[in-house]
Formats: sequence, structure tokens, C-alpha cells
Amino acid sequence: MSRPSESLPLLLKKTGLWRASHLDCEFNQGTATGYDILDQHLPGAGWPTAGITELLFDQAGIGELRLLAPALASLSQQQGRWQLWVSPPHLPYAPALAQAGIDLGAVLIVRPTTVNDSLWVMEQALGSQSCSAVLAWPQNIHDKHIRRLQVASKAGHCLGVLFRHSQAAHQSSPAELRLQLTGQRATPLKERSSIGIQVLKRRGGWSSEPFTLDFHDQLNQVTPDFSEMIVRNPPPLEPELAFIEQSRHLYADERQQQ
Repeated sequence: MSRPSESLPLLLKKTGLWRASHLDCEFNQGTATGYDILDQHLPGAGWPTAGITELLFDQAGIGELRLLAPALASLSQQQGRWQLWVSPPHLPYAPALAQAGIDLGAVLIVRPTTVNDSLWVMEQALGSQSCSAVLAWPQNIHDKHIRRLQVASKAGHCLGVLFRHSQAAHQSSPAELRLQLTGQRATPLKERSSIGIQVLKRRGGWSSEPFTLDFHDQLNQVTPDFSEMIVRNPPPLEPELAFIEQSRHLYADERQQQ
């Protein structure tokens, strides 16, 4: 029989008791983000596999989906479960999702007409055990709603992600993980695009200092100054090139799809 002093650390891991001075969540291994620098800042070295994550930012398209893409690709390839997108602000660009390694056959997109319907869909999907991930862009959501989603996420062992405006950072939230995201301006000295991240809340630790994450791409192209050039009869811009040049993220403007 082991001594109490030896069994206490193991008991703390198994029960998941939160300790303010320890970022120790080995009892609940996360889903690897695909970025070493981010994994080092997250309990379980990845996204919570059973809990709600909040991504907070001012404007869509700064790289929030590329931040999730490696994990979504891994989950879609390793698990035969759905990935549900609830009310995305723009229609996801299928070729970019496929290029990121996400199985398009596992992706479902729903657009509930009311806030209550959206919350109901999210809760049911998270707890159904038929989804590996649920991504949602809620318009109005409160602590009690997030708490219900947190419980459902753990019951369904499902990655739940809420995309919210930065103003929500001033509000309390029962979400397990909260990240503040900021866009990074392109410079000629950096080939890769990047995104600024600050961990506002994480299980087992305090908030972090802001840091920069470089994406695995070559999209950081500084737009040349064409103001003094005269172009006659310019060729039409292909949708794929327009997507890369203007958006540089995994959304496509719905008007381009019509």
C-alpha cells in the first residue's frame, strides 16, 4: 500500500482538482492544435476534447479557422463523427477546407432562424456523441447557456468552439478555455502569415502574455502599390485567386457563391 504522500499527486490528476499554481492536466489529454507554441500554453497540450473553447476577436477572417484547421482535419480523419458548423458568418470555402485536410463528407452546416433554436442545436449536437466538433457563432449567449453547453460537451466528449466578439472578454464565462485573437499586419520580412494570441483563461493556470503564432503557409504577401499604374482591360480575377488575395482565410463571401 502506497503512502499518502505518494498517492496524493495521482489522486489530484485523476479527480481534475484545479490548482492555481499548476498547469497540470495530464488526466485529460487535449486534441493537438498542430502548433507547438500554442500546445505549450494549453492544459493537456491541446484543445479541450470535452469542454467549451471561446475564440474572441474583433473581425472575422484574421486566421481563427486556420488556427483550428489542423485539429479539425485530425478529428475528421481519425473519427467517424460529424463536425457541425452553426450559423457561420460566411459560407465556408470547401476547396480550402479540403486542402487543409478536413473531410468534407463529415461537415454539416446549419442556420437556425432564432437564438433559442441555435442554442438548442448546439446543446443537442455537443451531447449527442455523434459529433467530434461543434463550431458556433452565437449572436446572444449568456453564462447559463455556456454552462449548459459545457456540460453537454463533456457528456458527448466533443470539442466545442464559440466564436465571439472581443467585447465578451470583459464578461465572465464558464468556458474551459478562452483565447483573445488579434490580426497581424503583413510585412516584407515575414513570408508566413501570423496571428496574435493571448490566453485569457485556461484550466489549471493563469492568463498568459500575448504571443505570435506563425501559420504554415505562404500567404503573407504584401500588396504592391498599383496606384500609379494604368491597366487596360484587366483579366477577370478567378474566384480561387480572389479568395487568397482578399480573404486569406477559410471563409468565402456568400455573394461569390450565388
